[in-house]
Amino acid sequence: MSPTQLVVIFLVVLAVAALVVLAVVTSRRRALRNRFGPEYDRVVADQDSRTAAERELRERERRHAELTLNPLSPESRARYAAAWEEIQIRFVDSPAAAVGDADELVTRLIAERGYPTGDYSEQLAHLSVEHARTLTHYRDAHDIHLRNTRGEASTEELRQAVVHYRELFADLLGEVPVQQHPDETPQDATSR
Repeated sequence: MSPTQLVVIFLVVLAVAALVVLAVVTSRRRALRNRFGPEYDRVVADQDSRTAAERELRERERRHAELTLNPLSPESRARYAAAWEEIQIRFVDSPAAAVGDADELVTRLIAERGYPTGDYSEQLAHLSVEHARTLTHYRDAHDIHLRNTRGEASTEELRQAVVHYRELFADLLGEVPVQQHPDETPQDATSR
């Protein structure tokens, strides 16, 4: 073989290897985006680079795989659904207390499912692996809950917090906690 042919073969092999690497990186990125949804974009925005963000998300997946998650028994699921309905009923008379109760109930549900509940940031990281699509709701609800504990949340914000908590709650429960009437919006159910 001539030196020119060797150079051409080397360049072709190099180009094919580059395409394979690009395909693998693109495939991994797409898988992370599909799994983490809006959380992917949030982590990319928070990190110094997309590579660092994707490393963080893969680390979350690794740590999540070490958890022993528990499915809820039908009895436990019914207990939680009944407790949620009670919170929504109490909201009418005591919105601030209902938001605190919703936060506590969601935390208990998270713990019973097997997620750590000590550090809020760690809790979010673990939840993001399977519940990324409802995690923004949880963040928003928790922020309103914290403002509520300082006496800074309006009644409308408290109502929004309950709606946000319900999204994660339903995701963790695996079903809508309180059945809506056909002519009712999710916000109407909160005021029941």
